[in-house]
Amino acid sequence: MKVFLMHPEQDFDPQAQLPEHADDLIRDLELETLLAAMAGGDDYLLTVARAGVLHPLADPAVIRYRQEILADCLRHPDALRALYHLAAEAVAAEKKIWRTFWKSPDIILHRALEVMGVFLGYIRRLRTLTDTYAEMFSAPGLQRFMRMVGEELSDEYLQRVENHLAELSFRRGVLLSARLGRGNKGEDYTLHRYTERSLLQRIASGERRAAGYTFRIPDRDEAGHRALSELRGRGLNVVADALARSADHVLSFFAALRAELGFYLGCVQLAERLASLGCRWSFPDVHQPSARRFHARHLYDVCLALTIGGPVVGNDVDADGKLLVLVTGPNQGGKSTFLRSVGLAQLLMQAGMFVPADALDASVAGGIFTHFKREEDPALRGGKLEEELARMSAIADRVHTGSVVLCNESFSATNEREGSEIAQQVIDAFMDCGVRVFFVTHLYDLARRYSERQDRRVLFLRAERLPDGRRTFRMIVGAPEPTSHAADSYRRIFGL
Repeated sequence: MKVFLMHPEQDFDPQAQLPEHADDLIRDLELETLLAAMAGGDDYLLTVARAGVLHPLADPAVIRYRQEILADCLRHPDALRALYHLAAEAVAAEKKIWRTFWKSPDIILHRALEVMGVFLGYIRRLRTLTDTYAEMFSAPGLQRFMRMVGEELSDEYLQRVENHLAELSFRRGVLLSARLGRGNKGEDYTLHRYTERSLLQRIASGERRAAGYTFRIPDRDEAGHRALSELRGRGLNVVADALARSADHVLSFFAALRAELGFYLGCVQLAERLASLGCRWSFPDVHQPSARRFHARHLYDVCLALTIGGPVVGNDVDADGKLLVLVTGPNQGGKSTFLRSVGLAQLLMQAGMFVPADALDASVAGGIFTHFKREEDPALRGGKLEEELARMSAIADRVHTGSVVLCNESFSATNEREGSEIAQQVIDAFMDCGVRVFFVTHLYDLARRYSERQDRRVLFLRAERLPDGRRTFRMIVGAPEPTSHAADSYRRIFGL
């Protein structure tokens, strides 16, 4: 049985290795705040959320598949929680059953019987829940799951399983056959079904008990008992192995169900948290990478909203068909916040989630990368510029057509002329390869160069500044200006 709630035809592995640049994404986009809101204090949900968000999907069809399931979960959160807690309880119950280092067939069989007996109860509860919720869900992925549980775990099937488990307990001993091999050693030990009829049945049919030979081992004959146990183990070996594998298979099913429902539970908890703060969200329209779409209405930094505990300023942006979005403007004007909102929206969209915006039309990115300015680090062996170049080189090794790169004050560790020259060469190379770049900079020389080109593939945004120097924290379309208005910050800080 396959859960297939995260992918139509693929398992979800919450322990899968994260991309090499995952730490940069977490640090630059402040993802820990978002992941903590999804987890709600649960370490396991934190692991699942991290895996789901940091393994972006590249297929729009799979993204829509998740969106539909999440939409159902948001409409019926109680049903989601009931299913998730059932799966979590089943996994926890298996861990409570004793384990041993001894691997004899008898011990393996005994534990597998106990595990399967426990799982059978949870499977019956799962059937009850899916029968109850089957008509509530409209997402194809959830409908397939409900249908699979009903068809593959029918009442008749579960009754047969219960009968087999009772038979495999071997309360009346085991019936084995074997043949003598070389040196009179036993070979081909085979377990048989024990079908002895009752005394009344034998009398009624006139059947006599077949003659046989009986050998009893004295109570204190330890060697004899060990030999008998070994013979019994040889007969039970195949059955014990098969039942243990069946128990592992059912455990894997419940573990997968817990992981995949856990991701959606994290999404629901995030949505509930945002709703309590008065923050809006929506499901984005997803497009192929070749469309180069990025059109947002009231796009905001969800991590900032979670941090301050309320709504924050949003931005409208139309970057359809653009390969470079160059953001300039005054200090403390919201440029970095806007850049993070773009990265978060792209990442959440490709996780199959809702996005922090009233609306978003965006193309899937083959990869999402960040290159943000770093604070001084005494552990650095080289200079800051060298460190920036090394990080950019690592990004260049991984990007490909359709990727998105978010740069925040890149190459500001050197003088303006040198920084502008390096940045221009990097940006030009990315654009030539079909990589989309969102670049926040104070390098006026860099912005001026692209402004003079009048390239239709470039969009210029500027942090809005009112005539009296106040910041609105909104990005507006506008050509770069030769000043970052640092004097405004000076007056604000020192009250001049």
